[in-house]
Amino acid sequence: MKRNSGGLMWELLRKNISAGQLTGFAIANLIGLTIVLLAVQFYGDVRPIFNDEESFIRRDYLVVTHKISGMGALLGTGSSFSDEAIADIERQPWVRKVGKFTTSAYNVYASVGLGNSGRKLSSQMFFESIPTEFIDVKPDEWHFDPSRPVVPVIVSKDYLSLYNFGFAAAQGMPKISEGMVGMVPLQFTLTGGGRSEVIPGRIVGFSSRLNTIVVPEEFMQWSNERYSGGTTDAPARLIVEVNTPGDVKIAQYMEEHGYEIAGDKLDSGKANYFLTVTTGIVIAVGALISLLSFFVLMLSIYLLLQKNMRKLQDLLMLGYTPAEVSAPYIRMVVAINAAVMLLSVILMAIARTVYLPMLEGLGAAGSSLLPAIAVALIVMGLITLGNIIAISRRISTLWRQQ
Repeated sequence: MKRNSGGLMWELLRKNISAGQLTGFAIANLIGLTIVLLAVQFYGDVRPIFNDEESFIRRDYLVVTHKISGMGALLGTGSSFSDEAIADIERQPWVRKVGKFTTSAYNVYASVGLGNSGRKLSSQMFFESIPTEFIDVKPDEWHFDPSRPVVPVIVSKDYLSLYNFGFAAAQGMPKISEGMVGMVPLQFTLTGGGRSEVIPGRIVGFSSRLNTIVVPEEFMQWSNERYSGGTTDAPARLIVEVNTPGDVKIAQYMEEHGYEIAGDKLDSGKANYFLTVTTGIVIAVGALISLLSFFVLMLSIYLLLQKNMRKLQDLLMLGYTPAEVSAPYIRMVVAINAAVMLLSVILMAIARTVYLPMLEGLGAAGSSLLPAIAVALIVMGLITLGNIIAISRRISTLWRQQ
């Protein structure tokens, strides 16, 4: 008789099972888990649209300056960052690292030869340097040797576009591609500290992040020492790596301290932050639905156990262990949860085929399904574990009452 306990338990279970209650649990859990998985997958698929770097949690870079207004604009005062101000920025919870812009303290005059035309483009300009870790391009030539002085330069991509589609088009001069620009002869006349020297230069890269003319830090240190006696002013610009782009606290801090952010980085960061917050809300809603479905199932199991109370007590008195009595209920819960998880993954994948072509049109290639599947396993694993613990405790309580 005891060997057929599994079949006996199932026969007892089938007599009083409420198909409506279990169906309600399955549907609620299916909806909740599908919402969670869809939010996780959509988040992973859409992140590359906002990111320039290959990371799940985006790092962004803000160029920070003082707001210039009133007499400060006329007198040129109040535009640099003190050590205390920089330290205060570094203490902010949304800051990862802060880099300083170092500006050339001497005169720079640049000349560019334009091929066989014999024409030259000359202009007075300036150099800036920042720590290499903040630069978005890493050319092999990014170093400076004083014994063979050739100045490697990284310029903004906007400068090349401005030349090609503005100056060159208006003056009838040849246009230059990024691949050709390294072959363009470039010379810098550096003047200061009683010296005036001509040093060859070479554009080695174009930056989408920095709207300036960047040289290596070792060249900046060498040239400032040579042409200005090593004196450098306090930095007027900072580059700040933030870990929560678009956080409202960033805008509040900048406004309170009279700082401003170059370009539209703060606006694009807000869109990214809005995506993160919205995804979090959707996941929370799905998790809440799944949690409620968990309690629906437990209520169904408790009602089922209550209806079978007399029979279960008799079986326990006959020598069946709580584990044997619990087994049919546990198998039912595991089967239902496994089916819900499988259907949720399938529904998520189907929904993804609907929105993914639209994201691909925006430049997103789509991310792996593995994170969403891992979330499904974790969520359903926790729910199933909770169900098993609750059933086992309930049966054990009946057994102790014998």
